Amino acid sequence: MTRKIFYAGSFDPVTMGHVDLIERASRLFDGVVVGVGSNVTKAPLFTSEERVEMVRDQTVAVDGVEVIAFDGLAVEAARHHGCGLLLRGLRTSTDFENELVMALTNRRLAPDIDTVFMAPSERYGYLSSRLIKEVVLNGGRIDEFIAPGIARALIERTKKRKN
Repeated sequence: MTRKIFYAGSFDPVTMGHVDLIERASRLFDGVVVGVGSNVTKAPLFTSEERVEMVRDQTVAVDGVEVIAFDGLAVEAARHHGCGLLLRGLRTSTDFENELVMALTNRRLAPDIDTVFMAPSERYGYLSSRLIKEVVLNGGRIDEFIAPGIARALIERTKKRKN
């Protein structure tokens, strides 16, 4: 049986922490479908198409990765793409509490889909897209957190939003 896992997120922007999880999941599962979601509770800096392209650029060398955009529930997108598992990253105890609630809700919505939690590599344990955007807004360096092309795009987009 093929075991594909679905990794949903906003990826606004995709970070080295996201890429780390995708790379490690690709070694554990037959395929990784990265679902770039449009979360109505968030106001992303980048369009869905831009975020899909960014994730594709960062994972082009990783075997078995497919990147898609989706609307709606992650469990429905996972099922549509033949994934019986959801991947969630856990950085802190706060993440655990939030992700456990989400996993239990998803299990109720889709009992046939399970959630797999992965801890990030130590060097990315604190990293989030929100934190990177805050660093940029305050003039800090982000080159070790995201790819150079994405960093440039983020800096430009942030400047436009400030004006």
